[in-house]
Amino acid sequence: MSNQNAPASTNRPPRPVGPFGHGGPRAMMKGEKARDFRGTMRKLIEYLGRYRLAILASMLIAVASTVFSIIGPKILGRATTKLFEGVLGQITGAGTGIDFEYIGNVLFTVLVLYALSALLSYIQGWIMADISANIAYRFRRDIAEKIDRMPLRYFDGTNHGEVLSRVTNDVDTVNQTLSQSLTQIITSVTTVLGVLVMMFSISWLMTLVALLIVPLSLVLISVVVKYSQKYFKQQQDYLGHVNGHIEEMYGGHVVVKAFNGEAKSIARFDDLNNTLYASAWKSQFLSGLMMPMMNFIGNLGYVAVSILGGYLAIRRTITVGDIQAFIQYVRSFTQPMMQIANVSNVLQQTAAAAERVFEFLAEEEEIPDPAEPVQLSDFKGRVDFKNVRFGYTPDRIIIHDFTFYAEPGQRIAIVGPTGAGKTTMVKLLMRFYDVNGGAILLDGHDIRHFRRGDLRCMFGMVLQDTWLFNGTIMENIRYGRITATDEEVIAAAKAAHADHFIRALPGGYDFVLNEETTNISAGQKQLLTIARAILTDPNILILDEATSSVDTHTEVLIQRAMQALMKGRTSFIIAHRLSTIRDADWILVMKDGDIVEQGKHEKLLAKGGFYAELYNSQFEGRAV
Repeated sequence: MSNQNAPASTNRPPRPVGPFGHGGPRAMMKGEKARDFRGTMRKLIEYLGRYRLAILASMLIAVASTVFSIIGPKILGRATTKLFEGVLGQITGAGTGIDFEYIGNVLFTVLVLYALSALLSYIQGWIMADISANIAYRFRRDIAEKIDRMPLRYFDGTNHGEVLSRVTNDVDTVNQTLSQSLTQIITSVTTVLGVLVMMFSISWLMTLVALLIVPLSLVLISVVVKYSQKYFKQQQDYLGHVNGHIEEMYGGHVVVKAFNGEAKSIARFDDLNNTLYASAWKSQFLSGLMMPMMNFIGNLGYVAVSILGGYLAIRRTITVGDIQAFIQYVRSFTQPMMQIANVSNVLQQTAAAAERVFEFLAEEEEIPDPAEPVQLSDFKGRVDFKNVRFGYTPDRIIIHDFTFYAEPGQRIAIVGPTGAGKTTMVKLLMRFYDVNGGAILLDGHDIRHFRRGDLRCMFGMVLQDTWLFNGTIMENIRYGRITATDEEVIAAAKAAHADHFIRALPGGYDFVLNEETTNISAGQKQLLTIARAILTDPNILILDEATSSVDTHTEVLIQRAMQALMKGRTSFIIAHRLSTIRDADWILVMKDGDIVEQGKHEKLLAKGGFYAELYNSQFEGRAV
């Protein structure tokens, strides 16, 4: 046992920012440089690997659909030429009139081509919608599985809204890009190439004039993308910060109101929201400029083509139908150019979202379970702490040299002031955190040699902070042992003295707790968590101030139930009210992360040390 003294320190992991701020390992500041666009897109393409055949099929279908659509204007130009020649012949008297049969055949052919194009476009859209939905499903599944593999340290230091934003907003952004923008890229590129071929087949001179708009368009696109990329990235980051702040404030709205923190919360929200607004406004404004500017450039192309086409028609170099078809192609050429320009901005936003997802998936995970874990067929319940050293961060060690052992069936009380390391010992015992030095043994086996699932099945735990979920009371108690029958759940509730108040609720055991569990009292929530622990029938019990939220009468009843429950089980009782642990087999007195005293209640009082000081401070003026 160590008697070293250490600087006073909290036994809770630090959060990056206070209660009205946001946290997380990647809190982005204004002006931060753009992300690795190429690297992120490379990862995304690798992630799409299993869908390459489906994506290739979708691309081929999109190309076929676009080709059918491109051929239409030139064929339709024949009808225009034939109509013009017929009308001109009637006026001059040199022709036989309008050939409606020929025009009808052309129109029918064009109708069939456009119908096939629409059908193929529908099929291609269906394929891409299926792929994008699968990608979103995989992303969310991988994130959910990643959460299960990540250490508690990450979530203690990261705002929950940041994680939520990755699961929702960022994945949705990638999903929308795959289902819409990817198809748009394929069709736009195919359209540009196909239209170029058709334009050259009509007139190389008019095509060269039309192509004069391309360099101007490319310059415009590059300038807009350069300035909009950083704002799209900033927008995606601050959307996560805003979500995190809202989630935090909503979850603690009672505390916020009780301490008149509304103004501070709103000020913080305004700061985050203003940054989000500024980045969103700038990114959307810059991308929004692209369409009218591209339209203006496109109109310049129309003017040039119309003037040159009229001149060539007068010289009988091309027909009127060719001019009509060429103008359609010019429009079909500038439109995909505008779409590509718009997609380039979308891809920047997608890269920002995808990188946040990949960054989360690349976070450090818990140490894997051993390949050959320990399997205890007859667990006795001996617990050893051997020279345990631990800190939530390497530079903030709060437990320096903790050595102690508990015999099977003993009731060990852990007492000490706030920040002494009492709850931290429990987190280490259940391996929510790994020790920095030393070892914790169960029946002589290092807990790191067990599977985490097997290890935690040995424990039943009731904490100060009750956790219940949105569901029935029956479901919440059964969470301790999913296979338990209704009768076993009710028996556990009776043992925890919760059955009476449960039956008084509307619906009894089928009463649904709301999301914040505000429709029952704090004491009732405590009773339900105790019932859940009783239902697990564990080998080792951990009671962290388990009766802190119940009245004196109920506390007495629970103590009786706990006495029966703890019989034959090694139990660790963390208590602030020292009256509840006088009957413990052994008391550990902690201060600044170390055991400073240990023994039975009477001997510790007689010693007149730190325990006696704590005890007398609670019962000053009362007989011991």
